[in-house]
Amino acid sequence: MASREFLKILSSARLGDVSAQQKLAEAYLTGAYKTPIQPANALIWLEKSYFSITNQAVEGASLHTTQISEVLAQTANIPLAETFGSPAFGFGWDSFWGLAQSSADSDSRSAAQWQLVNLLINPLNQDIQPQLSEWIKKNTSSFENFSGLDLGALQKLAKQFLNELSESNSSFATNAKELLIKLQPKNEALSSLWKVWQEDQNEEALTQAAELGLTAAKLILGLRLAQLDGNTETKSNASLKKAAYWLELAAKDGDRDAWYALGEIYRRPQFSGYNAAESDRCFDRAADLGHAQAQLRKGASLWRKREKTEEKIRGLQASYWVWQAHQQGIAEAKELLNKILDSCPDPKKNDWYELAQFAEQALNHHAEHKLDEDWLLLSHRIIIANQFNFSKAELLLCEVGQLQHEHCVAVDIRWELPKILPRLIQIESIQQRRALLAAGKVFAAADLEIEGNLRQRRYRFDQVTSWLVMTFSKDQTESAIN
Repeated sequence: MASREFLKILSSARLGDVSAQQKLAEAYLTGAYKTPIQPANALIWLEKSYFSITNQAVEGASLHTTQISEVLAQTANIPLAETFGSPAFGFGWDSFWGLAQSSADSDSRSAAQWQLVNLLINPLNQDIQPQLSEWIKKNTSSFENFSGLDLGALQKLAKQFLNELSESNSSFATNAKELLIKLQPKNEALSSLWKVWQEDQNEEALTQAAELGLTAAKLILGLRLAQLDGNTETKSNASLKKAAYWLELAAKDGDRDAWYALGEIYRRPQFSGYNAAESDRCFDRAADLGHAQAQLRKGASLWRKREKTEEKIRGLQASYWVWQAHQQGIAEAKELLNKILDSCPDPKKNDWYELAQFAEQALNHHAEHKLDEDWLLLSHRIIIANQFNFSKAELLLCEVGQLQHEHCVAVDIRWELPKILPRLIQIESIQQRRALLAAGKVFAAADLEIEGNLRQRRYRFDQVTSWLVMTFSKDQTESAIN
């Protein structure tokens, strides 16, 4: 059901309010106001906004350049492939091509180029591409540069965009590199060279495969030249330079092992290009791409430097990377993770266990007991406090909606009690995640002002706990007797 705020925006948008039309498009893109994500609808409203602006422009005056630029920048974020068949697709098609070739905002240009690449040459959209070819034949672009070009010619332009994006510093560079890997030629010559290498360990075949662009061959050749393939013999600077060359090519293709190997090479004293900062950058890139040892290294480095980094809760970033390495089975990560995060895997051993059992019963029968909203919120607090062994102050003051991170719970009550240091606690069971999920849903929909200040929360805590004990310990006693 649409929210009241959404309906107000929709009403204004239908009346021609440009700002409302753009807000409506944003809602359909992001799911704001509990709106279903529908890129096609977003594009329709942006088209209306665009023409509203241009139609309102005074003849001979500026066509509200700033407003138009804002609309087009918003349009660039729409997944174009998902709008094919929409009444506004033609507007989107022309807008994306215009942005892709413009000298305007580089972020919008990169976004537009990526969406065109995704639509025209990504194998995931190969079912749409024949239909798009027919659409292009029937529709004329408003840009003379593209008018009359068929799908094949447009795909060549898209490949140029893809190469540019892969070499850029934009947020689409990684996606572009991954798509380039998918589109690498799989011709017979390359396949046969790789087969010769695998079966006969023929060095010449490996080199030729690398020169033809096979990422795996570039990686192996670089590792062998750097003696990082198992042989511990120290290599000369010349060999390390060659190794770095091939590893950099593999790294540009998005290979995480290549990034990690480059990090090690840049740390070798005998390498003329020795650069600790570049080494760290390579290790970080490998970690971002999921290399387990790199993730442990990054986490350990962040932990060592925790006093020097500006972080709201010290150790949170470090714990995330160490946890990622631990998830991949790195044994050393477990010991470090235990230093950073508290652990309480067994709620039965915690002080709140019995009270939490009563709170769960109360929540399961809240309609029967007609619990007020503030009592429901406190019951959820008690359950979470037991799962993670909170202190009473943490139980009463923690901001439930901000507790959960992917790997841990971050408890910070300094907003009320500045002297109590934050804590990071591991999430170690499905039961803990379920408790956080259930509480998160309730708190997200609640009016949190109802909880009041600390004094009011303490008073309510005494009321609720007394009632829980009186009601449910009595029930347990009666059940035992019966």
